[in-house]
Parts: sequence; structure tokens; C-alpha cells
Amino acid sequence: MKVELEWLKFIGSEGMIKLNNETKLSFSQEQVKFLDSIIDNFDLNSASRIKTIEQTTNHDVKAVEYYIKEQISSFHDKTLQEIKEYVHFCCTSEDINNLSYALMLTDSKNLQIVPLQQKILNKLSQMANESASISMLSRTHGQSASPTTMGKEIANFVYRLNRQCNYLKNHKFSGKINGAVGNFNAHYFVYPEYNWSEICHRFVDKSLKLEYNPYTTQIEPHDSVAEFCSHLNIFNTILIGMSQDFWHYISLGSFHQKTLETEVGSSTMPHKVNPIDFENCEGNLGLSNGLSEFIVRKLLISRFQRDLSDSTVMRNLGSILGYSMMAYQSLNKGLGKLTVNKEKIEKELNEHWEVLAEPIQMLMRKLNVEGAYEQLKALTRGKDVKREDIEGMIEGLKLEEGEKKRLRGLKVWNYVGNAEEMAKNIKKNAKL
Repeated sequence: MKVELEWLKFIGSEGMIKLNNETKLSFSQEQVKFLDSIIDNFDLNSASRIKTIEQTTNHDVKAVEYYIKEQISSFHDKTLQEIKEYVHFCCTSEDINNLSYALMLTDSKNLQIVPLQQKILNKLSQMANESASISMLSRTHGQSASPTTMGKEIANFVYRLNRQCNYLKNHKFSGKINGAVGNFNAHYFVYPEYNWSEICHRFVDKSLKLEYNPYTTQIEPHDSVAEFCSHLNIFNTILIGMSQDFWHYISLGSFHQKTLETEVGSSTMPHKVNPIDFENCEGNLGLSNGLSEFIVRKLLISRFQRDLSDSTVMRNLGSILGYSMMAYQSLNKGLGKLTVNKEKIEKELNEHWEVLAEPIQMLMRKLNVEGAYEQLKALTRGKDVKREDIEGMIEGLKLEEGEKKRLRGLKVWNYVGNAEEMAKNIKKNAKL
């Protein structure tokens, strides 16, 4: 409805609408106000009327065209009634549909998807800052590894997610309005004196604020829709990985979940506090990604100048966005329940002093101690290493006293590199 009426007003402003093939019509303020009111007053009764017309036409866009003509016919201005055949002028239905989808996706992106993503990013960056100095055990291949901080691990996800969010925020959807096969065939036949490519460029770019695509068949090839789905898919996949990590941290006891007295974690086990928000997030993101992956593969291909299989697929874009939105809402809810279990994290870190084998052997390498790696491997690999084992090892090394003193100050909780600094600077470094 909006695209049809905006196009009618636009060609009127270009002087293309003529009365009796002679007098050019410029819409009066009253006429424009009436055309705008068709949209402003659109309601369920209006939609129902269009669907009734469609029962006869068996064509949705044609039903919209006939509805607009009905509305114009009801207006008291005879001049406006005389030019109602300019509704849907030189358009194929895909001219209207591709622009409508682009406008709907733009609104969904700007008003729903990106704000929810930014809410997640703000919460995560806050968590990263608050837990920047909480040292914890890393795990590579699921095994104990060099320590990090909880804040730095959260900051890693913030940086990645923000990159994809920026792609989505700045993404523009393409649009076209160039006729039955993309060559302005009818346009140049009836008005050969106009530069139609330039005119339609202005309509798509200036009037609708979309990105004009000058090279198409009957359909706008949906590349920009596929690009949007791809970046949304990447953002969602990163979130799936984060949800799974947080789920594991909850399972390990590194995170506590706040409890509500009225909530129940299990129908039979009263003690349960399940990480259901992260599980719901993961499940809904999987559904969203499954649909978007198919859409990306499907929409980039159309037989010759057009086949209709893209039409029914495009109707599922709302489901992709809906599942993503439910996931983001679940995740935000889950993040709001988390607190870091410092005691548990510290206890676990103190059980893995073998992770200091890395810095000790690196210092020995620097000092040209032969077989440094092999010595530490023999002392620590696959063994239950305690603090006193590391301290005894340091005293037994053939190093100068100054170097030994430096090693004595090495603890599992302070061997974290610049993790704390990076976590605290995530907003600045990610340019949130």
C-alpha cells in the first residue's frame, strides 16, 4: 500500500500524470493529504477488503491496486478520479513487493533486532568490566590451560558480537522499480523522453531511503537480503557458542543463578535451578539460523528472468527475526540472573598449579637453559601438581637469585597477562 501510493505521488511530482493526454497534473495539498490518509487510516477492515478482492484476482498486489482505485473513486475530487489508472503505472508486482520487503526489513532491523543486540552488548560489556580482575582457569581442549579472567572471556564475545552488530546496523537493503524484466520496457515506450534509470534511482534512494539496484531481472535478486541473513546468522552463531560456554560455567559452578522463590527448577527435584534461559536462547537461535541458511542458499538463484519459488520463501523472513528476538530476550533474562562465584573459581584455579609450567620454561628458554620445555614436561605433564611442587621446582632450578625471586612471585592468580586491562577497555576497544 505504502509503496504503491508513494510511487503514484512521485510520478505526479515528476509531471508524468496527464489529464486527457495533455494537461500535466500536479497533486494539490488536499489530494496528497487524501492519498496519505489511505495509509494513515488503514485498519483490519481495509485489510479484509483487500483479501476479499484477492479472492477474485488471486493476486495480492493486483488486489491492493484495485483497493486504492476504490478509495480514489470514493473521493469527491473528480480530477483525482480521472487519473486512477496511474496507480501501479509501469510496475510489475515484484517492483512493489521487493520495495515493501526492503522497507519492512529495514524497520525490523532498526527498531527491533539491532536495539535488542545492543542491549545484550551493553550488559555483557558491563559484566566484563565488573569481572575484569577475577582470575580463572582457562580450558583448551577441555583441559587446564594458562589462566585468564572472567571479564576477558566475556570481552572476547563482546568484541566479536559488536562487529557483526555494526554490519547489521549499517546494512542497507536494495530495491528496484524497473518493470517486467528490469529494462524499463513499458516506461520507455510510453515516455521515451525521460531518463527512467535516473528517475527510479531517485525514488528508491531519496523517497524510500533504500539502496538502488540498477541491474535486475523481473526480481531484485535478494542479494542484500541474503547478506543481512548471513550477518544475522554469524551474530546468532557466536551467541550460541557463548550460551553454551555460560551453560558450562553454570554447570561448573563458576556462575551462580539468582533464584526466585516462586520459580520451580524441576517437577521432582526441589533443589534444581536450571539454566533454561540459555537453553531457550540456543534453541531459538538454532531455528532462526536453520531458516536463514536455507534462505541464503535459495534466494540467490532464480530461473531465467524469474521463477516464483522465492515468493513463498520470503514470507518466512518474519519467522527468522521472530526466533532471533525470542532468543535475545531469553538471553538478556538469563544474563540478569548471573553472579560470579569467586570462591569456586579461586578454588578451581588453586587446584591447577601445573599451568605455571609455561612461564617457568619460557623464562628458562630466555636464559638459554637447554631442554627447558622437556624438563617442565617431565615434571608436570599428566600429573597432579600442587603449589608446593611448583615452589620446590623453582628452588631446584639452576638460576641466578634474581630470576628465582621473580619466579617466586609467580602465582596462578597473577599469571593472566593483560587480561584485566583488555576486559576493562572493551567498550573503548570495540567502539561500542
